[in-house]
Amino acid sequence: MKLVLPMAGFGTRLRPHTWSRPKPVLNVAGKPMLEHILAPFEGMDIEEYVCIVGYLGGQVEAYMRKTYDVPLRFVVQEELLGQAHAIHLCKEYLDGPSIILFADTVFEADLSGLQEADADAIAYVKEVEDPRRFGVAALGDDGLVTGFVEKPDTLDNRLAVVGLYYIRDSAHMMQAIERLMEKQIMTKGEFFLADAFQLMVDDGARFRTRQVGAWLDCGKPETVLSTNRYLLEHGHDNSAALDPQGRYLVVPPVSIDPTADIENAVVGPHVTIAANCHIRDSIVRDSIIDAEATVSGALLEGSLVGEKAAVRGGFQVCNVGDTSSVELA
Repeated sequence: MKLVLPMAGFGTRLRPHTWSRPKPVLNVAGKPMLEHILAPFEGMDIEEYVCIVGYLGGQVEAYMRKTYDVPLRFVVQEELLGQAHAIHLCKEYLDGPSIILFADTVFEADLSGLQEADADAIAYVKEVEDPRRFGVAALGDDGLVTGFVEKPDTLDNRLAVVGLYYIRDSAHMMQAIERLMEKQIMTKGEFFLADAFQLMVDDGARFRTRQVGAWLDCGKPETVLSTNRYLLEHGHDNSAALDPQGRYLVVPPVSIDPTADIENAVVGPHVTIAANCHIRDSIVRDSIIDAEATVSGALLEGSLVGEKAAVRGGFQVCNVGDTSSVELA
């Protein structure tokens, strides 16, 4: 079984951070996003990780080759024509079972017994209030998927697919994608996997669903902060291991790298401070301060501060990219 990771997008909703770094390596709760995403697959019998990269993809490759002792393959998507197009670029590498996971999806789910399941495919889903920016799955009385709709216009079906799929026969999926592309079946100008899966359902493929316990999006600054809060509350708080020695006050949960230099500050709750940061005379809460950044004389809340950035003075919610300097009023 192979694990396919599409991550070639520009991450435009996370700018300015994604001008200089691809979204999958941004820091959340003390680790690159990819570490959280891939953690559930540790110990699984994965033959190869197939990574689909694009803009700044070299950073993703360097990180993964340094971090993971598993077979890795990198495929470049030069034209961003959609999810299904990205998967089709891997055609020569996929023939048997595969798992597809989009690399901005942090999740908690049951991954056991996939290859023994009574189904040709499994789509992981979560009920949402407003499904219109997602793909959704409609179920019949027998629990099988009767249809997939990408970005529906109504609120009638709230069972959103979360970007995690098990496919028993990758060759059948590739055939459906090729039909999709030949017939130019596009949604809002892109080839979507939901539309290819619909062709598979029409062919008689048996899709079942599994509910995820948690589905954490990392696509926008506000959702990155929400995911950071959740992860810090669920196993990534290291406040018990910290020794401020009276130099600063910690309000758990937090993730503070031991190399961070903090003095005369209040840190937390829900704060991630990365390696070699300098925090002085400040209050920081509900924020992520990335490596080698400096915060002085500031009160920060709901903020993302990039690598080697400097924020000085005042109270503000800020979104500061790498190597930037901001003087708050």
